[in-house]
Amino acid sequence: MLPGFGRLAARCIRTSYPRLRTPRRYSSLTSVSPAQSSNNAHPIKNLAPEQKSTVQLRGYQEECIQSVLSHLEMGHKRLGISLATGSGKTVIFTQLVDRIDPPTPKATQTLILVHRRELVEQAARHCMSAYPSKTVEIEMAGSHASGSADITVASVQSITSRDRIEKFDPARFKLVLVDEAHHIVASQYLQVLDHFGLRRAKESGPALVGVSATFSRFDGLKLGAAIDHIVYHRDYVDMIGEKWLSDAIFTTVETKADLSRVKPAPTGDFQTRSLSSAVNTAAANEITVRAWLARAAPPARKSTLVFCVDIQHVHDLAGAFRAQGVDARHVTSRTDKAARAERLAGFRAGAFPVLLNCGVFAEGTDVPNVDCVVLARPTRSRNLLVQMIGRGLRLCPGKRDCHVIDMVASLEAGVVTTPSLFGLDPDEVLEKETVGAMVDEMRRRRGGEGGAAEDGGADGGASLGAGAAPPTAREITFTDYDSVADLIADTSGERYIRSISRLAWVQVDSDRFVLSNNTGSYIVISKDDDGGGDARSKGDGAAGPAAFAVTPYMRPRVVARARGFEAAVRGADTFALATFARALVGAGQAWRRRPATAAQLRFLNRFQHVDERLGERDVSKGAAVDMITKLKHGARGRWGKMRAGRRRVERAERRGRELKGREVVRVGPVDR
Repeated sequence: MLPGFGRLAARCIRTSYPRLRTPRRYSSLTSVSPAQSSNNAHPIKNLAPEQKSTVQLRGYQEECIQSVLSHLEMGHKRLGISLATGSGKTVIFTQLVDRIDPPTPKATQTLILVHRRELVEQAARHCMSAYPSKTVEIEMAGSHASGSADITVASVQSITSRDRIEKFDPARFKLVLVDEAHHIVASQYLQVLDHFGLRRAKESGPALVGVSATFSRFDGLKLGAAIDHIVYHRDYVDMIGEKWLSDAIFTTVETKADLSRVKPAPTGDFQTRSLSSAVNTAAANEITVRAWLARAAPPARKSTLVFCVDIQHVHDLAGAFRAQGVDARHVTSRTDKAARAERLAGFRAGAFPVLLNCGVFAEGTDVPNVDCVVLARPTRSRNLLVQMIGRGLRLCPGKRDCHVIDMVASLEAGVVTTPSLFGLDPDEVLEKETVGAMVDEMRRRRGGEGGAAEDGGADGGASLGAGAAPPTAREITFTDYDSVADLIADTSGERYIRSISRLAWVQVDSDRFVLSNNTGSYIVISKDDDGGGDARSKGDGAAGPAAFAVTPYMRPRVVARARGFEAAVRGADTFALATFARALVGAGQAWRRRPATAAQLRFLNRFQHVDERLGERDVSKGAAVDMITKLKHGARGRWGKMRAGRRRVERAERRGRELKGREVVRVGPVDR
């Protein structure tokens, strides 16, 4: 708990406050531009005569607030705000508390709903600072709110415990605010929404506003169960470009940790214990430490935040840092509150250079001085990856940028890496890529490379570390680039979609992906020009081949549609797992690794040159299924173009490898 905060919260809860009149609303607030930094920005005037504190709004924050207010005026009640980590979501929260009008004279209260202790304390302190005349109470663990405060900040776990929610009268609330709202369709959140009459959209009752930096669900479940409209969006690329967030540079390091046998968790990410067994090895930890020493040790970087898999990984990796003479400390869920506060304060003050954690600082923690983030925890979750990177993007005096070091593991296991987050082939090995340069590269690839870029990704030519020996604990391979914009480029092939999905999707065209089963039924995902996609299903996955053959020309039906391609994949996966047998469509099924059948080889060899005939040792059963799916779904022409241009592409790749070879830096003996 923050120093002095416990006493302040307790005093607020135990004291009987006189009923204060609601502060007068002002119709508009002064906003500032990026050029007006926190030191010279124009302050916002007091919201009420008795309030002496001032608040400073950035231009986009005022735009966001106005968007919320306009949608409420149009009658929409369940709204979502998508803002990057570090954009000041709590500031927007506190402003909305006073700027949203009560729907009835007695409905004046606000509930702020969060899911972590740090977020509860942070939101309460902001509200107390912004509204000294309002009563602010906490509902969390041993702190019990009265139910009648102007503002209540509640932990979702506590408010749904036993009958604690019953003291909150929905008729007295004008607003329910939800932080980290990508969790909002979880059962405990839905229980709160039920209590306040927000499970369904309706005209009466309080307004609901949810805020998140990652408004998506890994499992494909729709947030529409709780949110009707996303009214404002600004991601970290926009924020970096406008100088509201720190710039970032990226390095990926190939550890070659074997994730193929790591078990999946029910959430779709890796199972923690199984992942730790694969990642927490002496060799992998030594590679992580040596990579940091080579790229981020002081004076290059002052404050490094390391994300680990579990508590044992934290202890072992911290030991590996200390073995190299690095003052590395850690915080876990088992660290008592006093020690946690002391270590976090010391880290903020620059008393030591490395702080390790697991699952503590991914959300809600404000440590602006972080100028290096080490991702030692592989993940299948794009949301988690964004949250971890976001810890280093806050602005801080004297901070030039944040260096993100991503310890890349096996791509076949569906791991989401920094390259796949930004849209590159996950095989990309990056060193000091910046956001601006990656945007330029994206435009260049979209405008000029076409099929050549696709072929490079399919054949492994996009692996910028190609030709280097596999890294060992004594040798680590990096590839240097000029900046971040390459990460936004389009990608192709199955590696990218299978870094998002655990199912055996295959790419049949530059913007189409197909998942099929043995009945002839299939789902196809098509990308659109805006970066979104839709998924259409043809056939009944549960029916046999004969049933499907009755109507071979039936019209495909839409089963998922989303503004983002990854969200479309998640939705399609959810439908597929409810329709097809996992044993037939799972990318990791054991049968896929067996040799191809004679029938498969006969079919495929009809399209092969006589000198390129396939045998049992050349292709697995799963790869053969994928190739046949491509042929059946119109990829013959694409294959012809690929074969015709293969020599040209190979020549270009050789030239590229020669140029990139000059940029390769290895930790270890220098070649003579």
